[in-house]
Amino acid sequence: MMKGHLSFSILPWLNRSRCKNNKPAIYLRLTVGNKRAELSTYQYVSPESWNAEGQCVNGNSEEVKAINRRLVALKADLQKHYSLLVTSGKPATAQALKNSFLGIIQHKRTLCEAIDFYNRRFGEKVKAKTKSARTLKRFEITKDKVVAFLKHYFHVSDKLLEEITFSFAPDFEHYLTTTEIMGSNTAMKYVKILKQMLKLAVDQGWLPANPLGGFKCSYIDPQRERLTMDEIMTLYNKELIPRLAEVRDIYLFCCFTGYAYTDVLHLTTDNIITGIDGEKWIVKERAKTLTPERVPLLPIALEIIERYKNSPYCQLYGRLLPVNSNSDITPITRKLPV
Repeated sequence: MMKGHLSFSILPWLNRSRCKNNKPAIYLRLTVGNKRAELSTYQYVSPESWNAEGQCVNGNSEEVKAINRRLVALKADLQKHYSLLVTSGKPATAQALKNSFLGIIQHKRTLCEAIDFYNRRFGEKVKAKTKSARTLKRFEITKDKVVAFLKHYFHVSDKLLEEITFSFAPDFEHYLTTTEIMGSNTAMKYVKILKQMLKLAVDQGWLPANPLGGFKCSYIDPQRERLTMDEIMTLYNKELIPRLAEVRDIYLFCCFTGYAYTDVLHLTTDNIITGIDGEKWIVKERAKTLTPERVPLLPIALEIIERYKNSPYCQLYGRLLPVNSNSDITPITRKLPV
């Protein structure tokens, strides 16, 4: 055992699946942290002469002494390579140690490669319907923001992972808020996503540690005005032109169910069931978290559903309510008389 960046050990063992003249090969099991790699010594001995506890070959013959000397030399050489990896700041993984010992030059990963790997994995989960496509879209936008920052700040379109330092996080946040004129909370969300992506790079052994791990993403609690129940009922009873009335009704439906815009957008009649209490309920998974929920339909929500059951839009697209696009709803909502 040798102390370093991570726990490190070398265990000689007999690999009985690799034999020569009916003698198993002696392999070295390299363990760094909780990851392993196997390395052949190209030394072969009979199982009877192998001392597993002493990690050596029993006997006094010149051949046995030569094998034991070889094992000691290999372990010393591997310890030297491990120390060099640690002191150089390179990823000290079991595979990196094996490659260093064998003289194999590892491909140096870049920031964009790490982001693409993260998004590709997340995309596979979206296809398996365990993650949200909307979240994947946010991750893809994050890559666009990172590339734009690299071009603006460093005049490059990519950067080696080993070149990413702690200052990358505050510099990225500063770029988002001053150049892209983004709100502080939104900028912090992009930095948080980038931290997640680099954490996966650490898990893959591409980085020894997350260079942005110590950056704290702070958020400003926005002061939002909330409608009172009297204001909601005033809005509910207000006579409006059809276009405004539709938006008003969708907004009120969200109020009386607690659903977000994207959840209401994808509701169909299949999501409505009759509960054991004889009342109507909505049963669906939340779009963002994929958490299944059951929500009771209050009288006003039921009335809104009934109002649009014969809507041409709902019948054409199989939706429960005529929900406009989010970009259309936001400006119209501001015109509602509250």
